[in-house]
Amino acid sequence: MSFAAGILRIALASAMLAAGPAAHAALGKPVKTRSGLVSGTPGKLPGITVFKGIPFAAAPVGDLRWKPPQPVKAWSGVRAADKFGKVCIQPPGGNRMNAATDMPDSPGMSEDCLFLNVWTPARTGKEKLPVMIWLYGGAYGEGGGSAPFSEGDQLAKKGVVLVTFNYRVGSLGFMAHPALTAESPHKASGNYALMDAIETFRWVRNNIAAFGGDPNNVTIFGESAGAAMNGGLVGSPVAKGLFKRAIAESGGWMGLGIAKMIPREVAEAAAVKAADGLGLKSLADLRALPAQEAFAKLPRQGMIVDGWVIPEDLSVTFAKGRQNPVDVLVGSNGEEGSFTAAFGPPMTLASWKEGAAKRWGTLADAGLAAYPATTEAEAKAIASVPFSDALAWNMRQFAERQAKTGKNAWLYYFTHQPPYDPGKPNLGAAHTAEIPYVFNNLAAPRTFPGQSSPTLSSADPREMAFADQVSSYWVNFARTGNPNGAGLPEWPAVTKLAPTEAMVLDIDGSGRGPWLTKPKIELYNQMYQRDVGAN
Repeated sequence: MSFAAGILRIALASAMLAAGPAAHAALGKPVKTRSGLVSGTPGKLPGITVFKGIPFAAAPVGDLRWKPPQPVKAWSGVRAADKFGKVCIQPPGGNRMNAATDMPDSPGMSEDCLFLNVWTPARTGKEKLPVMIWLYGGAYGEGGGSAPFSEGDQLAKKGVVLVTFNYRVGSLGFMAHPALTAESPHKASGNYALMDAIETFRWVRNNIAAFGGDPNNVTIFGESAGAAMNGGLVGSPVAKGLFKRAIAESGGWMGLGIAKMIPREVAEAAAVKAADGLGLKSLADLRALPAQEAFAKLPRQGMIVDGWVIPEDLSVTFAKGRQNPVDVLVGSNGEEGSFTAAFGPPMTLASWKEGAAKRWGTLADAGLAAYPATTEAEAKAIASVPFSDALAWNMRQFAERQAKTGKNAWLYYFTHQPPYDPGKPNLGAAHTAEIPYVFNNLAAPRTFPGQSSPTLSSADPREMAFADQVSSYWVNFARTGNPNGAGLPEWPAVTKLAPTEAMVLDIDGSGRGPWLTKPKIELYNQMYQRDVGAN
């Protein structure tokens, strides 16, 4: 779609909205779920109904802390699904905003937090619309399905049923311990957040038809930690058959870099050491610890090889083709690492060269060849680029490994630099920068670190047209497994791209474009062989 056409399309839609809806024609009656009836409320756009705060599992408190999600107790009557449920225990943003906790209308925090939300454009429960399920990022330690940037009105308006949900974070969502492993019928512990995701997928399979969704056409999508979890779920035998497609934005099964996964035994030892230091000798002691203390004082371990949900290092899973056969759309942003410039002393030419061995180890010479710098300015400019490029390399592996299984696979490189407010750090196409465009929610508050301007972007017709383009690619993929559609620039499959190419998403023109250079690709190939070694 040309930007002129996109702007015209947005202008026509705005005119229709200005006229106002004749009546809210969407799901007006209570919807029957397996646990009971729920009533929704009109969304922010006409024709959209939103259901907030539906419990998908029992509260993970008391003896249910650090257990797989358990069935929710059924209710009688009609449950009003008009308010978001509380988000899981996590810290507020502090010197930066946490979009799940720090907004004026944030729902608050509780260990009782396993709730989901549904946005639907359906008028009946018979429409079989594609379903998209969002997994938020937040370094495995924060986030929630109620964050305003992930509200689903705009995507629902394009013809999908959008689901967001809360998963346990920090040590309450990611902590292995020998006592937890011993009590598990699967002899596994640690990946409780992934279990929450899987339980959400099962809820969708069992209930989403009543909201107008197709349980056989489900796409999971997420960013950063949520994208890494998506990589884990694509590789998990426990999640097999629960979704048809996956979108991973700036994160893969190795996380945001190149490394082996942590084995459960290593994670267990760290938890035992921390618990011993607190004088907690039994599982009962651990479960008696107040939730905020447990979050603050026990180790946050992230996704691990637990022996059940993740039975082996996922690099082995993907190398051997044992992952789930689903279509994927994956990628990263051009300046993922720009936020790291705020950490540590400023980079100099001397520190760039002297730090090569620490940065790349035995591949220091290859690293300096891939990232040459001869001046102070060049060293400063290049300092955060390896972070961005290692993540980009990681994402291509995801796409290419999935293509080898015969599934549709698409790779993007988001290079658009959104507007930033005067006086605010301009991080360019930063980590999280794509999210407002994916959701077509340019006016919504941003999530860390890509703090571009909601005011400037939502008032710019070109920005609006670009957000319409990006969100249309995502919806098309969810609908058919192919992001291409009428009026959109052609997106080649990853198998049709040269090794140094990707599908570049940019306001100045999306299409096939440059990606990593050959020296960079070779550097990361060698790092992977050295550090991971899964072929």
